[in-house]
Amino acid sequence: MRIGMVFEGGGMRGLYSAGVLDSLMAAQIPVDEIVAVSAGALFGVNYVSGQVGRAWRYNKRYLGDKRYMSLSSWLKTGNYVNKDFAYYQVPMTLDPFDNERFKASPTRFHAVVTHVASGKAEYALIEDAFDQMEVLRASSALPFVSKMIQLDASPDLTGGAYLDGGISDSIPVHYARQLDVDKLIVVLTRPASYRKATRTNPLYSIVYHRFPALVQALNQRGYHYNQTLDQIETLEAKGELFVIRPSAHLEVGRFERDIRVLDSLYNLGRQDGQNQINPLEIYLQT
Repeated sequence: MRIGMVFEGGGMRGLYSAGVLDSLMAAQIPVDEIVAVSAGALFGVNYVSGQVGRAWRYNKRYLGDKRYMSLSSWLKTGNYVNKDFAYYQVPMTLDPFDNERFKASPTRFHAVVTHVASGKAEYALIEDAFDQMEVLRASSALPFVSKMIQLDASPDLTGGAYLDGGISDSIPVHYARQLDVDKLIVVLTRPASYRKATRTNPLYSIVYHRFPALVQALNQRGYHYNQTLDQIETLEAKGELFVIRPSAHLEVGRFERDIRVLDSLYNLGRQDGQNQINPLEIYLQT
């Protein structure tokens, strides 16, 4: 039996997913394929490296550090989340990511990115997190507060400029189901009742006027997100996938800096994950 898992993004709401994945790691839930987007990709790699608690640990330690993410970083570099500190110094030196264990793992990890010219989602197989750090960075390069990231063409990527994968495929369930998995676990960062607003934003057309396909994808994101949620609920009711979502509503900003709020969010994910272990094991065995 092959098991897949999907992590959506959501900025700092991704710490809910970090709590869930820590509980699933502690329970030694085996996974063959992971498809993750944006913050879900940045935190989800720790599942493959087997580093329980790491995502919350480094966020808690560096969240108040302007070198990590800040307005000053955005003004100086064009990136609110600082490239050199957050993506290179932290995982390679300050709170080391176990890249050797990641590379040796049989679990395959796919990160979603949005090709700017086409506005379409592309799915990169991450085989070496350090060598492919720019792909992970592109997966979480939020519009307005991130520079476009240039990636070379590869078997998985067209090549060119990329932005956040959540623009084109916020919850990559459809892609994950194509990976020959028998069971699929989906980790969401919003409660069951949530639906995204579907209004358009005129700023998209102003800032990204040279990329009409990207503007269209940005303006249609709410519609596609809600459509995917509807599909997930239908598949969940049929027993074709297993969903873990927040059991309570917490107000969390995309760039939330309040440690107390984020601690509550992470612990909610940890508790929800623990509470779902028995039902999840039953789902995986049937």
